[in-house]
Amino acid sequence: KRHRPLRRSSICFASLLCSYAINPQETLTSEMNAETSDAPPTSLVDRTVVPGDTVLDLTAMANQTIKLGAGLRQDCDTISVMKAGKLRLSKPNKYWVESSHKRYVPCVEDTVLGIVVDCKPDNFLVDIKAPTLAFLPVLAFEGGTRRNIPKFEIGTLLYVRVVKANNSMNPELSCMDETGKAAEFGQLKDGYMFETSTGLSRMLLSSPTCPVLEALGKKLSYEIAVGLNGRVWANASSPSTVILVSNAIMNSESLSGLQQKIMVEKLMQRLQ
Repeated sequence: KRHRPLRRSSICFASLLCSYAINPQETLTSEMNAETSDAPPTSLVDRTVVPGDTVLDLTAMANQTIKLGAGLRQDCDTISVMKAGKLRLSKPNKYWVESSHKRYVPCVEDTVLGIVVDCKPDNFLVDIKAPTLAFLPVLAFEGGTRRNIPKFEIGTLLYVRVVKANNSMNPELSCMDETGKAAEFGQLKDGYMFETSTGLSRMLLSSPTCPVLEALGKKLSYEIAVGLNGRVWANASSPSTVILVSNAIMNSESLSGLQQKIMVEKLMQRLQ
């Protein structure tokens, strides 16, 4: 019996959108008395923007609270772009610029794959492809106490959640969800981990299901964990399946949905 892939990554709407941390000063309110439209106030949503583009005119927006994410800033009564990418909108009024990078910039509530690089008495130092190492407190586990501190060797692969991230300190991680439960977080054993761009990671976590994962799920049984930091872990019952899944994912970034499905079919023919 064939099974659809078990995706360890938490595919809640917030994590799909990368949950960018918003500073208080980035919450803007336009005090106007005009009527509010349900349509996006800008035609650039889901389109490519470059630095200097003006994407929002606050004088034309009535009684709305606007939240700005990465890549945007306020210039008087306008919102302009600071980096190239695609403008995204999370209703009702959260905007950010989505771009693809090799280097990951930590954001609160991101789910990432980290590698333990050092063990301290109070925390583990973890590499999450960020500019600085992140730290994972030894008590940041479900039911964690001083008597049952987990023991991880250097090189252990973990699926974790970012709980603190700013420019003045190292990111802080947790192996629990918002309710204090372990959920899908923790050590990833066996399998194979490979690196991608952050843009491909977001595509794999998109809804509806990414075409390449949908096509693979119809043919194979496998397990996958996707981190928004551009790392993917795959596991299956046989090494050949793991290799096929990994190759299909790495080759899919520049392909259309139809091309991804054709590629999977060709890879399956080689496997047979």
